[in-house]
Amino acid sequence: QVQLVESGGGLVQAGGSLRLSCTTSVRTSTTYAMGWFRQAPGREREFVSAISSSGVVVRYADSVKGRFTISRDNAKNTVHLQMNSLKPEDAAVYTCAADTRMSTWPTIWPAYWGQGTQVTVSS
Repeated sequence: QVQLVESGGGLVQAGGSLRLSCTTSVRTSTTYAMGWFRQAPGREREFVSAISSSGVVVRYADSVKGRFTISRDNAKNTVHLQMNSLKPEDAAVYTCAADTRMSTWPTIWPAYWGQGTQVTVSS
């Protein structure tokens, strides 16, 4: 069982930055791809970004390309999401996820999920 704990959410003004972190309970470096999804009130959950177990392959939703950067520190079993130039439409609950493969995301949801962290962007 993989447990994921997010941190770093909060309130920021439009144009500002936040850095989300997700720490796992198990060593993930050789096994798990990790990523971020978000869900705003009244909207469906959507894919944001993903990174392969090695960190070599990364993916982004079109809506965040050029503004968000995903990275991972396998020595600390942690993945980060640096969010810059935040917009009010980025406000959502951001949830970390993990699975042995990310090629099927979001058609098939990841197997493991965190509890989520709230990101609020004021205009």
